[in-house]
Amino acid sequence: MGHECLATLAQGTLCKILSAHAVKPHKVRYFAAKMAEVLCVYREVELLKQSEGEQAGEAPAVAIVSYDEKPGMQAIGTTAPDLPPVPRRHPSVSRDHEYVRRGTLSLLAGIDLVTGIVHASVEERHRSREFVAFLQRLDAAYPPATAITLILDNHSAHVSRETNAWLAAQPAGRFTFVFTPKHGSWLNLVEGFFSKLARSVLRHIRVASKQELKDRIMAAISDINRDPVVHTWTYSLSEPA
Repeated sequence: MGHECLATLAQGTLCKILSAHAVKPHKVRYFAAKMAEVLCVYREVELLKQSEGEQAGEAPAVAIVSYDEKPGMQAIGTTAPDLPPVPRRHPSVSRDHEYVRRGTLSLLAGIDLVTGIVHASVEERHRSREFVAFLQRLDAAYPPATAITLILDNHSAHVSRETNAWLAAQPAGRFTFVFTPKHGSWLNLVEGFFSKLARSVLRHIRVASKQELKDRIMAAISDINRDPVVHTWTYSLSEPA
């Protein structure tokens, strides 16, 4: 039950009030619904983790991958060699503030939320063809009977004609996309992995070429996969969903 005066409120007046206060109830409903879809997938991940021990040695029925791209990783080189520490003069490595830009690369990465394995590739660009190539890499990584669910954003490459054509040629149920809501990339667990990678690998890195940057990123990911970390969603799964 609302206030009595609202019964005679004209639609135009209501729209003006909502617009003046930047209130968009239709978008709130959209965000909540899309958020619930993502959180339902995270709930499924928890159930898969609980049953993982019971299915040891068997091919997984479902694989859930948190996927995104990290574009614009700069290959930056030095203009002069770094100076090593000198006792009683400077305790750390000294580096010239000048640098050379050698180009940028894009990281395409997906984390298996049950095993912690990171599937990744470093590309010059992140168009539909690179995304399809990543899907082909996932397709080869899992048994044919495994259903692969991807949590990803609404990037144009994820819904393009080229991507949809490739998906249509795959067996029914092989790939399922669950999209995060717009401006809701924080719901995707892979963002935390990108943050850690930027702090532990990319910060202050200097390379002689883009190839060296690619090699060092892939070496870091290979090192992570030797002892994979299972990423877990810690926000309440019951309230929004």
